[in-house]
Amino acid sequence: MTLKPHIVLLHFQKKSSVVPISRIKWHPLLSRTYATHVPPSNAPQVARTRNIGIIAHIDAGKTTTTERMLYYSGYTRRIGDVDDGSTVTDFLPAERARGITIQSAAITFEWPQKPSQPESADLVESVESGTEPKSALSHHINLIDTPGHADFTFEVRRSLRILDGAVCILDGVAGVEAQTEQVWKQAGEWSIPRIVYVNKLDRDGAAFGRTVKEVASRLAGWPAVCQIPWWEGGEGRFTGVADVVNLRGLLYPEGGDGKVIRVSTLQDLEEANPKLASELRRARIALVELLSEHDDTMVDTFLESNEDHLAVPAMAILSSLRRCLLAENNRVIPLFAGASFRNIGVQPLLDATVNLLPEPRERPDSEISIGATKIGLQDLLIGKPVLPHADSQTSKRNRKHSATPSVPPAHALEGCALAFKVVNDVRKGVLVYIRVYSGSIHRGALLYNTNLNVSEKATVLLRMYASDSVPVQSIEAGQIGVIAGLKHARTGDTLIACYGSKVVPPEPLDRLQLRPIEVPPPVFFASIEPNSLREEKDMQEKLALLLREDPSLHVTQDEDTGQILLSGMGELHLEIARDRLVNDLKAKATMGQIEIGYRETILHPSEAMTKIYDRETAGHKGKAGCTATVEPYNITESQSTEPPPFPPDLEAWSHERDGNLVTVLTPKINQNNSSHSSKDALLSPNLTLPDLRTAYLNGVLAALSRGPGKSYQVRNVHVILTLHPPTHLFGTESTISALSSAARFATIAALKDSASKGGTPLMEPVMDVTISVDEASLGPVVHDISSSRGGHVISLDDEDTLSRGSPGDEETKPAIDLRKVYAPPDPFGPRGVEIQDETFARKMNQPRTIKAKVPLKEMVGYLKHLRSITGGRGTFVMSVDRFERMSGQREKALLARLGGR
Repeated sequence: MTLKPHIVLLHFQKKSSVVPISRIKWHPLLSRTYATHVPPSNAPQVARTRNIGIIAHIDAGKTTTTERMLYYSGYTRRIGDVDDGSTVTDFLPAERARGITIQSAAITFEWPQKPSQPESADLVESVESGTEPKSALSHHINLIDTPGHADFTFEVRRSLRILDGAVCILDGVAGVEAQTEQVWKQAGEWSIPRIVYVNKLDRDGAAFGRTVKEVASRLAGWPAVCQIPWWEGGEGRFTGVADVVNLRGLLYPEGGDGKVIRVSTLQDLEEANPKLASELRRARIALVELLSEHDDTMVDTFLESNEDHLAVPAMAILSSLRRCLLAENNRVIPLFAGASFRNIGVQPLLDATVNLLPEPRERPDSEISIGATKIGLQDLLIGKPVLPHADSQTSKRNRKHSATPSVPPAHALEGCALAFKVVNDVRKGVLVYIRVYSGSIHRGALLYNTNLNVSEKATVLLRMYASDSVPVQSIEAGQIGVIAGLKHARTGDTLIACYGSKVVPPEPLDRLQLRPIEVPPPVFFASIEPNSLREEKDMQEKLALLLREDPSLHVTQDEDTGQILLSGMGELHLEIARDRLVNDLKAKATMGQIEIGYRETILHPSEAMTKIYDRETAGHKGKAGCTATVEPYNITESQSTEPPPFPPDLEAWSHERDGNLVTVLTPKINQNNSSHSSKDALLSPNLTLPDLRTAYLNGVLAALSRGPGKSYQVRNVHVILTLHPPTHLFGTESTISALSSAARFATIAALKDSASKGGTPLMEPVMDVTISVDEASLGPVVHDISSSRGGHVISLDDEDTLSRGSPGDEETKPAIDLRKVYAPPDPFGPRGVEIQDETFARKMNQPRTIKAKVPLKEMVGYLKHLRSITGGRGTFVMSVDRFERMSGQREKALLARLGGR
């Protein structure tokens, strides 16, 4: 049945009627009925697919909003509650016990409901021509609910890279918080279009206008206010929203489930609520003016409407908002209002995700890497040559890889997917979440893992609904799904399927890497011990599974004591890992006290130390040599100074990692595998120069993982390895493993030589801390940081941030003039919209922000202390800024606590 474009207006005064939302026809934004149940799973069209994520600071209402989305879409019959532990997406026991999101949850639903009869051709044509909104047709939404706690930043990053759009939820009372800025910046690194939903406007102290200003100042964008709050009597409770795009009011009866709404036109509002109608007109004028500054088509539409802001069609505004969102270097941020806990504003937000956020085909081409070369995925598939990475020597194998394939990869590639998440389910086993970027992954397909160089069969494909699942036969391009039963795939691996079920894909597909991300170094660790010796093997297997799920966890073993150490990003991160290991994976083990990951460094350069590795391993003899020297290295100074000179007959190759610099010096080798001064071959046929450098590098990294003094990792060291082929290479006996072992032993000897000259002082992580408190608690918190905890306060409510946006944006984007930003008045404070001063934030009594550098040791357990001195209202986030040498007194106290270690 074709839905008529006109509507029946439901007035909230006079003879107003209240009907279920399923009978309301929204004009023109929601010209269809709402969903009542989830239809059977079918392969959705890519054009009607949205891969979106929910991102925010902790406790902004992400999971609460997600639960309402599921309820209104018909997926659930009751609304889950975070406090009751009855939510769909927070299904882990630890999540329900703590009331927070720990791991990203994927949910799939239809919005709006697919009609029982096929959608009419007229309606489809109207949507395609732009006369009806996209939300008039049913769309397939893959939703990712992400964590908000700073300890799980990596979980957010690995979810963001597979999204096409995001909804950033803000707390209407707290505004733009510290972690909000972090996740916003992370989404910006992937150029993900984002819309903002200001939540919790029902709470005391909520200030929508102030939050709009903060979006402009802290997120460095121009807020496009698409809805304004509807306060009862202008200054009472939050009862609904006024739709700026469609010029209407949406009133939600108190205590309802949100499925009953009273809709009023602008004319009705002028009679019943002139103040709201006047503000709605102001908001429409501001929205059209803002879009006209960023979209030339809107200028033409405005002129065609006789320069009447109210006469601009709603569809023209929607189209303009969408063009701005999808434009490169976009700075327009659509804003919506609501209170998810009170069931207000969620359905219009769902429509905005369909109408404004992009489909998979509208996103830029995915960047991939082939070895050291980066290229677009579609460029590779059409046969664009992959240029080789510049090197002094290229083996025949590498030259073959770098050549243009005789057959374009598109003819061989059946499907290409990224494993962005691995979860161990109690009932279903290991579940690998994938995003398909090209082609499709079919049930029974042979998948080649380009990271591990192994093949596995996709025996079971699933469409996930949080903890529930539905089997499917294939997962198409642009879709998110799950493969069950894979034994090797890890988070971040690229999976390739080829026609003919080839075990190894043709070159260069066998080396294709999709969107790799760098795992941040852990700063906390704790010992893990099995309850008995016979439980050790089982514990090791469970730890390996835990690492497959979360690559930001690290497991190391102390060579002297044999103790196993588990490292993570924070205290809560390790506590959750322990709960997962013991309670969910049923490992019989005990975790020790959480400690801080200190580092060692050196003070003096060492002498040149040469080591020859000569051993037989597994029946194969290995022999190789290496000469190593170490010297102090300062990252900041090295960036501003010239690299040290090396002998002209040697070629230097350098690699920096974890604050250390590794330089490998080798003779200059030409294409004939000989030096310029000799015609004799320098490398054996089984060895290439890139392989040799990689082997040396791995040996050095192994040596730096354990210092000569206190057995901590070594940092701020420059390791120089020199290869002398006549004395360091022994034909075929110089294998990759032998070279790596030789470099390791030589580096260890050089570190010990340096330590004998001046010891190995300890370094501690210094955190970049951002604390949000109210005005009354500002003084005590600053005193506590600077005096009791040895921190250094950098700024208080950084004025530069208020005027120019997030750090790093000011160099590439012009400043936001807050006087030009429209924001409606807030009922519980000064008339913020009238204030033209850029220091409005102080006058409106917003939470104060403290930025400081504090040693990590002093931040352990800080959250409880902060809440005690701020009455429970203070929050903070922190990240590793740098490692710096400990003072003599602090190092002495640490060594005494460690028992003289």
